Amino acid sequence: MEKPHNNNRTRLEEERAQAEALFSSLGDGAIATDQFGKITRINSVALELLGYSASELIGEWFPRRIIALTEKGAPINLIDRPITQAFLTGKPVNEKTFYQTKDGHRLPVSISVSPILLANKPLGAIEVFRDITLEEEIDRMKSEFISLASHQLRTPLSAIKTYSHMLADGYMGDVTAPQKKSLRTIISATNRMNELISTLLNITRIESGTIAITPKILQLDKAAEEVIKDLSLAASEKSIRLTLKKIGQTSTRVKTDNLIVKEVISNLISNAIKYTSDEGTVRVEVRGRARDVIVGVHDNGWGIPASAHDQVFSKFFRATNIVKRETTGTGLGLYLVKGLLDRLGGTIWFESVEGKGTTFYFTLPKAAAKVRLKV
Repeated sequence: MEKPHNNNRTRLEEERAQAEALFSSLGDGAIATDQFGKITRINSVALELLGYSASELIGEWFPRRIIALTEKGAPINLIDRPITQAFLTGKPVNEKTFYQTKDGHRLPVSISVSPILLANKPLGAIEVFRDITLEEEIDRMKSEFISLASHQLRTPLSAIKTYSHMLADGYMGDVTAPQKKSLRTIISATNRMNELISTLLNITRIESGTIAITPKILQLDKAAEEVIKDLSLAASEKSIRLTLKKIGQTSTRVKTDNLIVKEVISNLISNAIKYTSDEGTVRVEVRGRARDVIVGVHDNGWGIPASAHDQVFSKFFRATNIVKRETTGTGLGLYLVKGLLDRLGGTIWFESVEGKGTTFYFTLPKAAAKVRLKV
């Protein structure tokens, strides 16, 4: 009769063989490390992508042998590496970066790192990565097309808007009331188109990493006050009460880009006005803290369904309850806002209950943030 421990050993060996076969058969590059970050296993796809042999990597310290680079070719700090973050947080980390191959080539990759935990202690990590060269090239071509098309659209739109204003204001003869109403509709449509073009251009700059950041000292409550003045007419047209309040005595001075911050605030307030019923309220609050300033834009509008909360900052997303009421949106505003805040080193989040309203919060550091490069 076969002994039980022999059965257990055979079963364990079979499980290890299955795990090894699964690891080796992955279609993406895969690297496993121990708790000290030493490479214990690497599949053939990873070896082919990086240009190494297994003997050159097995047993080596992962961050030393697998070099991660920024878009400009500078080595990424150890603390900022996805594998380090996975060890520190105990959670999976997903990121895009560049790996340096054995021959010195920079390879754009999409990475997913998962820590291996036992009783909440890391025993190692598994990283899966894939070559995204083609995706990056498609994104670049798409961005170039959007940028070119947007610039070309602005010239005819400018002419349409200028001559529509001249006609409406009587510079080319008297117009009837119905004609003036039609001209105002044309002007409003060109304004919306110009806003869309500006949004598309900003998104293109963010995604290509070319948006210019010019840090200057400004008071965030004063910046919000200026934006509110610009949007007061839009609020009054819907009889919406638009207010600003500075909370506490702590300074709201930050070193950041004035124009980009105003773009962020304007988008959030405009959304609040747009998605709030007539005679509603929109309240902006600014609070200075020790290291940052937090801004809240509160409304008692239509709110966001709970099922849509995880998609709010996605490109082109619009919640179903909004689409039914408002058909003119593009679903790009909040995607743009998040992208801009990421570039400024800020954060954004929200609280919302459908039918009761929404509050968007964002923070900006008081010190100028290091510009985050697209990778």
